[in-house]
Amino acid sequence: MQQIANDRRGLVMVTDPDLLDTVLRLAAAAGCEVHRAFDAGQARPAWPHAPLVLLDAEASRHCGQAGLPRRPGVVIAVRGVPPPAVWRGAVEVGAEHVISLPDAEGWLVNALTEAAEGRARPGAVLAVVGARGGAGASVFAAAAALTAVRDGGRVLLVDCDPLGGGLDLVLGAEDLGGLRWPDIEVGAGRVPATALHAALPAPPVDPKGGPDRTGRLGVLSCARSERGPSPAAVSSVVASGRRAGETVICDLPRYPTDAAAAALAAADLTVLVVPADIRSAAAGGRVAQVLAEHGCEPRLVVRGPSPGGIDAAEIGRALDLPVLAMMSPEPGLTRALEHGSGPGRPRGPLAGAARVVLGELHSVAGAPS
Repeated sequence: MQQIANDRRGLVMVTDPDLLDTVLRLAAAAGCEVHRAFDAGQARPAWPHAPLVLLDAEASRHCGQAGLPRRPGVVIAVRGVPPPAVWRGAVEVGAEHVISLPDAEGWLVNALTEAAEGRARPGAVLAVVGARGGAGASVFAAAAALTAVRDGGRVLLVDCDPLGGGLDLVLGAEDLGGLRWPDIEVGAGRVPATALHAALPAPPVDPKGGPDRTGRLGVLSCARSERGPSPAAVSSVVASGRRAGETVICDLPRYPTDAAAAALAAADLTVLVVPADIRSAAAGGRVAQVLAEHGCEPRLVVRGPSPGGIDAAEIGRALDLPVLAMMSPEPGLTRALEHGSGPGRPRGPLAGAARVVLGELHSVAGAPS
């Protein structure tokens, strides 16, 4: 019984061949597997548990006559304007929606996507920005993603800086198969998270705590080209991860493009990575002003070493921003990055700061940590 209850397949009982072709096409686009029933008797076993039941006019009459119990999530689809008889059948079977195709195709794709993914508790979105070039924002974003995965989280790491050289290089994942931004045609529509992860490079991450704590990492990187994502594409991808209950981490350029601004608008928390020196603090002040113009007040992650002995509190006072974490230098980090192994240490200053930021993120967003 538990296996039936966990089945995420939609139930489809459609007799019109043309309408059935449309429904199956939309289900495939939504990443929703379906169980097809040819009569009410075949539909009955899946009826109570299917996340979505999709009927046509004739099927709704048959299900109503068969006495199938009322339940939420029943949709009747027709071609063109629904005649009065369809509405009568909808009342009899207890349908929540009557939709007309092709006009309601977008709505149906959304409903099928939600049926396939379930109603997960919404995830959380973190934006990471550097105070200047070489501040370590991309490394910190990657470290936060790896830390979250090791703690059992599902993570989507999104590169929003087309001039950054590609976030896959930070993780040593440039040779992994999978799509990058230039390969993905994503508009303003709804993107199924399962399909997105299946298409992206997935660097292996050793989990902490055994197989029951295994997380999942998907990396959507810019390529070594000038073509970056569109604002609509970033919004769709970030919303996909959030909707699926994932932690979405966006690596942003210092001066936000329209695409980066879309990520900032969606972020629950933005952190500004500032090296502990005077020049970086001055640069960080200007970046903070730009972020404020986008309605964002970042928290600071201050990165050592400090050649002049400036501490994190002084950086915070200079920028008039709260300090969330302070990192001392990570031994061997530069060599690890040059050799393609990424910021992968499960312990150390980088992982410690990442864990502090992730804790704050989930506290602010109200998402599970």
